[in-house]
Amino acid sequence: MKKELIAAFTTFLTMAYIIAVNPAMLASEGTGIGFSAAVTATILAASFGTILMGLYARLPYALAPGMGLNAFFTYTLIFGEKIPYQTALGVVFLSGLIFLVLSITPFRALLIKSIPTQLRLALAIGIGLFLTFIGLKNMGLVVSHPVTLVTVGKLDAMVVTSLAGLFLGGALVARKNHFAMLITIIFVTLVAAFLGRINVPDQIVQAPDFSLFGDFDLMGALKWSLFPAILSFMLTDLMDTLSTFIGVSQAADLKDENDEPKNLKKGMIVDALATTFSGIVGTSPTTTYIESAAGVEMGGRSGLTAVFCGLLFLPFLFIAPVIQIIPAAATAPVLILVGCLMGKSFVELRIEKIEEFLPAFLVILLIPLTFSISQGIIYGFLAHIVMYSLVGRVREIHPILLLITILGLAVLH
Repeated sequence: MKKELIAAFTTFLTMAYIIAVNPAMLASEGTGIGFSAAVTATILAASFGTILMGLYARLPYALAPGMGLNAFFTYTLIFGEKIPYQTALGVVFLSGLIFLVLSITPFRALLIKSIPTQLRLALAIGIGLFLTFIGLKNMGLVVSHPVTLVTVGKLDAMVVTSLAGLFLGGALVARKNHFAMLITIIFVTLVAAFLGRINVPDQIVQAPDFSLFGDFDLMGALKWSLFPAILSFMLTDLMDTLSTFIGVSQAADLKDENDEPKNLKKGMIVDALATTFSGIVGTSPTTTYIESAAGVEMGGRSGLTAVFCGLLFLPFLFIAPVIQIIPAAATAPVLILVGCLMGKSFVELRIEKIEEFLPAFLVILLIPLTFSISQGIIYGFLAHIVMYSLVGRVREIHPILLLITILGLAVLH
């Protein structure tokens, strides 16, 4: 019991940054989402998913709104597609339902096999660059320009502070400090307070804001034009969850008799239910966190670790004003660090065959440059089909991938 409690506390501290980072993303100016409501939604989604993972799947893995998925929700759906946040939440709800069906049926395995390894790796890298670009923008180091689109921003005190936080966080990650992200946020916030760049709240304790609960527009999301967004959420969540399960189970030896991740089906069902629940409470999709490995390293092996970790989120429901003082300059380094860590997949890309590398290369570039995971995925799939056809490898094109690409192109244009 003591070991499971220590493991739960460790996992929580490694991912506690999401309590500040996710609301900051969702409540960006122009989304219509209030910060305190986003805090409540984030904590409810994380707590529900994590506790359910412990009780049903009996695994020591924690869940929370996913990095990359929250950027897609905010910048692609709300700002890019110009749809209300209520409709975007409906898209999240539907993607969770589809993910749930896939998790229950054998179609899950078929879908995974239909996507080439190169494109899966490229998806992670592209989302990492997407997060990095947003982080640099929030930091103020990259700003818009009427001719070149972007340029270097003014190096003022807050930009320097944010950069210092980035380098501090990077050094802590290099030293394998599990709390690197949290320490980075605290450091930049404290320096910002010293510089007089934060607003002190009138109160510290505040009742949870449930205004987003049930505020999703399901009928508005049931539009053919939003099919790529639903597909993107589902595919990203699926790949994210699968890679996390494989990585953590390998490190912790949590595998079954077939050498597969233990309770994989139940774990993916939990992830799907957590995403559906996210749409209901008012946040972007929830996914299993790779930071769970930190708790596993501390001895967490059962569902008790996840249950305890999920409970640790709940007290933060009542201190949204404190979380709100954290400036964008403090969360920006975390976005860049997460993006950097996701970029590690670069080393696994195969560059020998252009018909395999070019589609992956397009995915990596188009996701951040178009501010859309959907566009990057669909054009990457299209490039894969065209290149394989031109070099005589048409029989290797999976029919499910072909179907997804045709449907995606039909909707995007």
